[in-house]
Amino acid sequence: MTTTTERRPVLAVIGAGPAGLAAALAAAARGVRVVLIDSAAEAGGQFYRQPARGLGARRPQALHHQWRVWERLRAGLDDQLAAGRVTHLSDRHVWCVERESGRSSAGGFTVHALLGPLQEESVAVRADAVLLATGGYEKVLPFPGWTLPGVVTAGGAQALLKGGLALPGRTAVVAGTGPLLLPVATGLAAAGAQVVALVESADPRSFVRRSKAWAAAPAKLAEGAGFAAQLLRHRVSVMVRHAVLEAYGTERLESVGVVALDAEGRPVPGTERRLPCDTLAVGHGLLPHTDLAEGLGCRLDGPNVRVDDEQRTDVPGVWAAGETTGIGGAALSLAEGHIAGRSAAARLTGGVPDPREWTRAARVRTRLRAFFAALDDAYAATPVRWTEQVTDETVVCRCEEVTAGTVREAVGALGAGDLRTVKLLTRAGMGWCQGRMCEAGVAGVAGCALVPGRRLLARPVPLGVLAAPTEPTTPQ
Repeated sequence: MTTTTERRPVLAVIGAGPAGLAAALAAAARGVRVVLIDSAAEAGGQFYRQPARGLGARRPQALHHQWRVWERLRAGLDDQLAAGRVTHLSDRHVWCVERESGRSSAGGFTVHALLGPLQEESVAVRADAVLLATGGYEKVLPFPGWTLPGVVTAGGAQALLKGGLALPGRTAVVAGTGPLLLPVATGLAAAGAQVVALVESADPRSFVRRSKAWAAAPAKLAEGAGFAAQLLRHRVSVMVRHAVLEAYGTERLESVGVVALDAEGRPVPGTERRLPCDTLAVGHGLLPHTDLAEGLGCRLDGPNVRVDDEQRTDVPGVWAAGETTGIGGAALSLAEGHIAGRSAAARLTGGVPDPREWTRAARVRTRLRAFFAALDDAYAATPVRWTEQVTDETVVCRCEEVTAGTVREAVGALGAGDLRTVKLLTRAGMGWCQGRMCEAGVAGVAGCALVPGRRLLARPVPLGVLAAPTEPTTPQ
């Protein structure tokens, strides 16, 4: 008598951060074969970014908070890898997800990824469904002097510290707006940098007015209080309702000019101060990574991928979780990933999901979505008229070296009324990053709406890869 083993459905999870890990573990525990694909060498994403093994980090937990959560995720992943239920493909940079026809009612998918640091070779994985957990990226806004060596993004400084165990400089100013500034400032200070100041443009009164929202998330309040205590312990000056006016230096950053803001978000005359430093870590919030979702035709709600209560997109066979559906931190990403993984497993194995299985995760999701919506409102309540401080000589697109004056000319003299037309007339956004870094800045200077550009490919791909199609593999 011959027995045959029934093929298990395959779920491709793209992104090994909190959302992707939670989804992979939930789906694998329910009988689905999971292929976890990520661009980093180690799982963890940006939040749990791991130092290279060759660095021999003795206490990596010192660079993180919520480390126990990471240990549980890591242990769960190790168990599923050992059991053969999850395959982790690291150092794979996904550039396209191709939807196939005729394989099932939901369709099948082929995930194309560039392999390794040189990214000159492509691999392809065939899956029955796809779960997008691609996270977010930093919104970069230009200002005079922002191209000087020593000026980095807030997330870039944090990534260098966590992943490279290196400080971007010895004397730092952390500036901009948003909750990311707190862990960046405290992390740099704890690692030995002298953090001269944390410069936050938001008005504290905006947070006081939303006290009911904070009461609904006591863990987040405690986290914020912990950051405040660390800032106090490291004697970091906190300057609220202030913004960076300009970065100064000849061959590299030497000082930063900061200025107080009035109620309309304009600089208050006579309040500019120079802060000597060799590093400026600046951040203005995060934006969701939606390239792959848009390539698949998923609908967006503003900048976020639209999902239902099961974290399903409007494209059959595609789920999304974490910050690609809206910026909200690791705890929210974990809850969404857990729900998405359970839903995908149930539907791939022919069942109907029972929402009672994720009641606790759904409650966390509801509470944290409301919390972060209030947080976004609080940070946005203080207008910052940053475009008025951007001189015509300021470069706004670094790849193509396009200045603010060129963008303004395209709008004022040539009649450009949208971001795409500005791009065609000025080449802003046509460089290596394809606008991923400069879109927000160019849109602000141009006075255009920030509309995500739909791209066929999610990242630059060598022509040799496109000319030599890769035969997809199907995990067993």
